[in-house]
Order: sequence, then structure tokens, then C-alpha cells
Amino acid sequence: MRIGLYPGTFDPITLGHIDIIRRSATLVDRLVIGVAINRDKGPLFTLEERVGMIEAECVKLSEETRTEIVAHPFENLLIDCARDVGAQIIVRGLRAVADFEYEYQMVGMNRVLDSSVETVFLMAEARHQAIASKLVKEIARLGGDVSKFITPRVNAALKERLGHVAVK
Repeated sequence: MRIGLYPGTFDPITLGHIDIIRRSATLVDRLVIGVAINRDKGPLFTLEERVGMIEAECVKLSEETRTEIVAHPFENLLIDCARDVGAQIIVRGLRAVADFEYEYQMVGMNRVLDSSVETVFLMAEARHQAIASKLVKEIARLGGDVSKFITPRVNAALKERLGHVAVK
């Protein structure tokens, strides 16, 4: 069984993330969405909320791709998480050249830690390349319309979380 790991904070999950999930699910039999517990980033949504959003958004994708897609929280090294879930492939999404520089360094370190785990890069679809969770949250906090970047379900969760702000 080919197992892939797509890690991130997913705070919140965006249409860009969903695009990468959909496309990477066609490459593996089981796709684990590694939900990073990154206390330094100070996430807007709790770990449980982020996992719940991912699970809800991936039900249809799992059916469409006939790939098992599961969310898996982790707080250890990415390469250790890959070992924990039995992943042979780490999937990373790229939006811009700046992403590549950071990811290139990460691949090098991960290869030294465990050369049996490959990293696969998927370029975000052109219409999703500008989407970043950080920017979605900032736009929403300032009352902007983020409906083009996230699903209606995630938009509702964002509206509820930022209830004091007039999120469209």
C-alpha cells in the first residue's frame, strides 16, 4: 500500500489545500493529512477544529478519488510523523519560488534523517497560488470577503470565530 503524508497547520484549510489533497490522493492508496500542532504559530482554530474541518472537507474527495484520506495530528519531526503513519511519500504544495527555497532545505534535512522517504512537490493550480491561510485570516479579520479562498463550511466556521467582525 502506497501511503502519502501531506503536512501543514491548515488554519484554516483553504481551496489551495483541497486542490493539493485532491491531486495527491490520485498518487497514493492512503493519504494522511498531518495536522501540525505548532504552538509558535498561535492558530486561530484549535487542533480539534482543524482536524474536524479537514475530515468534513475530505469525505467527498475520498469518495471521488477512491483513496482513504485521514487526518492525523502531530507535534514531532515531520520525518518521524512519516514513519509513524508508514508514509513512503511526503507531499508538499508549492505556490511560489519562495516556497521552493524553504522546501528544498527541508527535503535535504529529511533525506539525511531518513533517505527512504521521498518528497513530492505539487504546484498549486494557478487560481489557487495566491491563497495562504495567513492571508485568508487577515482578510477576514479586516472584514473582507474570503469566500473565493475557502469552502462555505470553512467560511461559516471563520465567521463564527470572528463573530465581532463583519465577514462576508
